[in-house]
Amino acid sequence: MTKTRDLHNGAPEIASILRHQINDGTLEANERLPAERLLANTYKVARGTVRRALNILTIEGYVEIRAGSGTYVKPKKLDYTHSVIENASPLELIDARLALEPHICRLAVLNATQNDFRKADQLLSEMDASVSDPNTFSEADNAFHTLLVETTGNRLLIWIMSQINTVRNQEQWSRMRHLTLNETSIAKYNQQHREILNKLRTREPDQAGELMKKHLETARLSLNRVAST
Repeated sequence: MTKTRDLHNGAPEIASILRHQINDGTLEANERLPAERLLANTYKVARGTVRRALNILTIEGYVEIRAGSGTYVKPKKLDYTHSVIENASPLELIDARLALEPHICRLAVLNATQNDFRKADQLLSEMDASVSDPNTFSEADNAFHTLLVETTGNRLLIWIMSQINTVRNQEQWSRMRHLTLNETSIAKYNQQHREILNKLRTREPDQAGELMKKHLETARLSLNRVAST
């Protein structure tokens, strides 16, 4: 396997590289992937990062982890859902999230527990500490938004958002992330996340939903600016 020159890979980037190798046949069906240690050495990342990347691919159905044996490429299936995900643009992702996440915030107000708020605080702390590290910020950001939908307890919404969020692991989203995330934008997103969480904690559903809408609109404007250059 060829070593990447990018020394700042995160789990989504590693997943994107492996996904591409699976799709183009470099990694064939039923082939065993290199051990986590070897992948970590290849991409110059921690084994935990490799493990998160493999979890992403497992959720997406690209690989399966066999206990005591390793991680194997799953045979390809004709799957309309995967086809849509593969071809979805970052702007389509944001628009889909705009349609759902403000209402998810309203449901979270009704269902979130103090334990959920503690987890959210931990993720916000990770994001605050990652203003100069887009990869780490992005992973914590994804976990924060995933936590919000999980607090709703709505299995259909959770599944829909899991499908939508797999777009964030696609190659073109990775490129956009590197173009749009910097210390200024990350600090802005962190402030917005904190405001959203405060409204969830004080049980103000309409305000929380409106803040989520503004947050996603901020991200959309950033993507638009990059797309137009």
